[in-house]
Amino acid sequence: MKRSVEKLMIKLEVTKLGDSVGVIFPKQLLDKLKINQGNSLYAVETKNGVELKSYDPELIKQMEIAEEIMSEDEDVLKKLAE
Repeated sequence: MKRSVEKLMIKLEVTKLGDSVGVIFPKQLLDKLKINQGNSLYAVETKNGVELKSYDPELIKQMEIAEEIMSEDEDVLKKLAE
C-alpha cells in the first residue's frame, strides 16, 4: 500500500513595494521555513529549478568540509590543542 506524502504548495504573488517588488509570505510558509521578519532567505538554483532556503548553503558546505578535516586529522588537532 502506497502512502501519499502531501507536499506544501502555496501560490505567492509578487507585489509592488515602493520602487521595488516583494512577495508576501503567509504564516504557514513562514512557520515551515522557520523564518521571521528580518531573516534572510537564499535562492538556490538546482536541477529542479530554484529553491528558497532559510540557511546559507555555502556555509553548510564549509561546515561539512571543516568536519571532514577535523575527523581526518583528529590526532593532529588534539596534539595542537595541548
